[in-house]
Amino acid sequence: MSNNAQNTITSTIAADMDAVNLVIRQRLHSEVALVNQIAEYIISAGGKRIRPVLVLLVANAYGYKGAAHHELAAVVEFIHTATLLHDDVVDESSMRRGRQTANALFGNAASVLVGDFLYSRAFQMMVSLDSMRVMQILSDATNVIAEGEVLQLLNMHDPDVSEESYLQVIRSKTAKLFEAAAELGALVAGASDEQIAAAGEYGRSLGTAFQLIDDVLDYAGDAEAIGKNVGDDLREGKPTLPLIWLMENGTEEQRALVRSCIENGDEQHFDTILAAITTSGALDYTRRAAEVAAQRATDAIAGMPDSEYKQSLLHLARFSVDRSH
Repeated sequence: MSNNAQNTITSTIAADMDAVNLVIRQRLHSEVALVNQIAEYIISAGGKRIRPVLVLLVANAYGYKGAAHHELAAVVEFIHTATLLHDDVVDESSMRRGRQTANALFGNAASVLVGDFLYSRAFQMMVSLDSMRVMQILSDATNVIAEGEVLQLLNMHDPDVSEESYLQVIRSKTAKLFEAAAELGALVAGASDEQIAAAGEYGRSLGTAFQLIDDVLDYAGDAEAIGKNVGDDLREGKPTLPLIWLMENGTEEQRALVRSCIENGDEQHFDTILAAITTSGALDYTRRAAEVAAQRATDAIAGMPDSEYKQSLLHLARFSVDRSH
């Protein structure tokens, strides 16, 4: 997050975040040195930590006073980190958050295996909480995320992917863990089923907004700010929403060029496609879709009791579409 946005959103849970970071450090430990090295490398890269923030904000919004939300926030971060390790291997990515990916530094085999370690450590931690509902939410989420990863793989280099099919990938691959994080926060606080469902809708919609803005920034962002190369999605043959919109609404020449680039992961014509995406309205369309999702998130928590934590959740929904990285 930008410093101002981060301060506004997380100042109310600063002590909780310190506690979560302590849990992460303690639970990362392994007798195997390479596990420690890679896990520490990826965790210390930082990032927005939005998923654990969601657990903490929602739990506090419903008046939770215990410490189990720290463990749950760490579990969610471990699951997310495991997916990053595996994603970067699948995508053959070399940069994330402005530095080398773990697979670029340590190799694919080590990255996949340490990702497995983080998944299994997360499940050890959730079992220790002794809640069947917690295990249900997290096991369902990890399964849906895996399905989303496979669905995205099937969509790679396919220029005929529909908007609905792409949004299904987002709901599975990205939004599902946001949804689970928010549900866990409400659950641990003893919220009603209706409140847990509303928190889940907030998380799902927020995650969708975040991913759609990531799609915009892949063409309109600054490489240094977003921590990866602009245009990576096109190079990897990923048909994201700006490209899908251009395929449906662009000129015949633009559609032919986009089709060829998605099929071949061709960066030779990147500048031409970037110009077409920028001038055609594709980015505006994607940003509007993100704003609709962010508004849906805001509406979902209308019934939540007023508090500084609810205000931070509302700020987070706004930040999801206003950010530049």
